Amino acid sequence: MTDDALAPPLPAPRIADESIQLVDARNRPCGSAPRAAMRRYRYWHRATYIVVRNAAGAICVQRRTLTKEVFPGGLDLAAGGVVGAGEAVHLAARRELAEELGIAGVPLRHVLEFVHARGGNHIFGSAYLVDHDGPLRLQEEEVAEAFWCPPDEALALEGVTPDTRQVVERLLETGRLEARA
Repeated sequence: MTDDALAPPLPAPRIADESIQLVDARNRPCGSAPRAAMRRYRYWHRATYIVVRNAAGAICVQRRTLTKEVFPGGLDLAAGGVVGAGEAVHLAARRELAEELGIAGVPLRHVLEFVHARGGNHIFGSAYLVDHDGPLRLQEEEVAEAFWCPPDEALALEGVTPDTRQVVERLLETGRLEARA
């Protein structure tokens, strides 16, 4: 018997009933769809990624809850999520940061745009950087735990989600994730 056979089954994923902004392969808006349809048909969509950095240069790593529809129990190196139908990307970033980590009223610095087209995901990502040393208030439906880790050590962790890995790797490559002055 393998270890997997002894492990309890994962809880059923919870897919929010919300309308997602769909885009074409050039990132032009082309309608909307419920989140479940976006996942099922693997539509192109937009998502936000907010890397939260503290004064020591560590980034906030979040463990996803086991009920997340994608990468349950995985490690996110950024807060964020999909952009709602008709929602501006920067407003989606602010909303996601406040929902997931309880961080509001801080400046978001736009740092890069990227494409993530792997594993059935078709995402136009917008990445932001936030400096934050205050407390975190975790959204219990989505974030099981959060901890701080230097970026290179965070990338070495097992179970990092591929899209947030891509963001942090690009930020390191371009020098945009250097320690605060």
